[in-house]
Amino acid sequence: MTKVKRGNVAKVRRKKILSFAKGFKGAHSRLFRTANGQVMKALVYSYVGRKNSKRNFRKLWISRVNAAVQSKGLTYSRFRNSLKRTSINLNVKVLSQLSILDKETFDAIVYEIK
Repeated sequence: MTKVKRGNVAKVRRKKILSFAKGFKGAHSRLFRTANGQVMKALVYSYVGRKNSKRNFRKLWISRVNAAVQSKGLTYSRFRNSLKRTSINLNVKVLSQLSILDKETFDAIVYEIK
């Protein structure tokens, strides 16, 4: 069997992992084996974090709209139901931005529903 020399390929692969691990503490940024484990863990956490951030932003938007609507004497669920019945198609993010930045338009939407 012939000898396979893969020094360059292995070096490039290890260098890539160690460059990902820049900024980690101690051996986690210097030693390949520990850095590799930490990089894999960090990639999993970042994947999960991207999903969680979507969830958290939606929660924030709903709570903002709920606060704005409660000052008008409605609840969030009744507000959304009324929007659907009057076929006003605005998503939660837009409603949240309207409730903060453009109160007149938001008030007009609430008035239209009532």
